[in-house]
Amino acid sequence: MSEAIAILSEYELERGKPMPSKNHAMVQANLLLTIQPRYLQYRVLPELSLDLPVRDRVPDLAIYDKRQLSFTPGADEIKVSEIPLCMIEIMSPTQNFSEFHHKRREYFKAGTKSYWLILPDLLTVYVYHEPEDYEIFTRKDKLVDRQLGIEIDLGEIFR
Repeated sequence: MSEAIAILSEYELERGKPMPSKNHAMVQANLLLTIQPRYLQYRVLPELSLDLPVRDRVPDLAIYDKRQLSFTPGADEIKVSEIPLCMIEIMSPTQNFSEFHHKRREYFKAGTKSYWLILPDLLTVYVYHEPEDYEIFTRKDKLVDRQLGIEIDLGEIFR
């Protein structure tokens, strides 16, 4: 019996996750363009390398309190140790649900206040406030993140 050997791209090796799909990219862009202009108290950062206690992670989007971050020329960070208020992951077609279970636990253990798992194929978002405490929102709903005070019409995200 022969086993298939998966060859990972540089992207996958560097970030520890599969290459994003077109729908993944559209959802990520729509989220960034929806959240950032409406919630000026936050800064939304895509593909930020985080230095977490368990291992490095790269969430699709990380939301920080705007006051916590500052742009200082010459003092850039490759891996950020400051934990975001919220981490957002968008499931790609090649990912399985169980890998997000481990990430979610790591993120909360590190100190995040909120975690969103977006399933583009199902037009659904799981918003976690604790590792096992979540709400489910679909494309016709208004997503409400009670921890951050963010409300988003998911019709804008899944368009």
